[in-house]
Amino acid sequence: MTDYVPGPGDAWERIDPAAAGADPAGIQAAVDYAIAHESTMNRDIAAALDAGHFSEPPPLGDIIGPTAPRADPSGLILRGGRIVAEWGPTGRADMTFSVTKSYLSIMTGLAVADGLIPDVDGRVGDLVDDGGFDAPQNRSITWKHFLTNTSEWEGTLFGKPDLIDRNRELSLPPGTPSKKGTHRDLQAPGAYWEYNDVRVNRLSLSLLRVFGRPLPAVLKQRIMDPIGASDDWSWNGYINSWVEVGGQPMCSVSGGAHWGGGLFISARDQARVGLLMQRRGQWGGQRILPEAWVDACTTPCPLNPSYGLLWWLNGDGRHCPSAPRSSVFAMGVGSNVIWIEPTLDLVAVVRWIDKPHLDGFAKRVVEALT
Repeated sequence: MTDYVPGPGDAWERIDPAAAGADPAGIQAAVDYAIAHESTMNRDIAAALDAGHFSEPPPLGDIIGPTAPRADPSGLILRGGRIVAEWGPTGRADMTFSVTKSYLSIMTGLAVADGLIPDVDGRVGDLVDDGGFDAPQNRSITWKHFLTNTSEWEGTLFGKPDLIDRNRELSLPPGTPSKKGTHRDLQAPGAYWEYNDVRVNRLSLSLLRVFGRPLPAVLKQRIMDPIGASDDWSWNGYINSWVEVGGQPMCSVSGGAHWGGGLFISARDQARVGLLMQRRGQWGGQRILPEAWVDACTTPCPLNPSYGLLWWLNGDGRHCPSAPRSSVFAMGVGSNVIWIEPTLDLVAVVRWIDKPHLDGFAKRVVEALT
């Protein structure tokens, strides 16, 4: 595997697909496929959310964070860290929805490396004393429970109750009746897997209290600046997610854009983060993220083999049958995807592709590289 990493800004080498060991026609076919199968999501994101994208009645579904209209489909394909293909407005900072969750995983890895979280199997309430872990249901919740979506945390945060995402099923086709938001008896922390955005936001708030600094400031200093990312990205919370930390008001950022907010970031910056993970936390000669943390992120959760520590895995081929089983993904509504495939020395970012067609894009990329 090459050690090449791009310099800051536009200091990013391009390579002809053939020189990268890829079929040029096959790569172009993948790009054309991504563009032709644009997301059906309304380009006006606020309108999409207001129209009930997450099937929540007001006031539960009210937008409380910033939104912005989305751009045309865009993306990059990297091999050996160099750009093999690029399409669309890759420098434009767009909303990225639940890809943001994978950034919370990276932030947790930094907290572990710094000794701020001595043990991810330790109880969050031992380090965070803000009332969120006083209730019997929440006392035994660990950091790993949050990172694997098995916390079963109960409560209301920033006006959104955890009940809003109970019984949420990610694989239901659009328009299919859902039990999302209906009562389900909670189990013990660690005993049940559920994709719940309120609980992810509770993790974000807990990390803010542990760092004692706004998470965007930590991300910029420790990750984005060292990997040469732009200054165009932003990480947003809600109008009501300001809390006091160390006597100072700070915004607790959201782990997605369910109710607005989350990361607004370009495809190019996403590709840099994907390359950092593919290089196992190493950027050139600089160790940025512990290699052991990357391993932990890609270790399947016992209750869901398709999930690691806020990263999607492909060990069972569920998410992307045409991609190798070693593939790792950050995924968000839209669809927004960072695809990491170490055996092919591949990082791909594809934005605003219709979700059912992600596999068709991956199939064409794999065929072009093998």
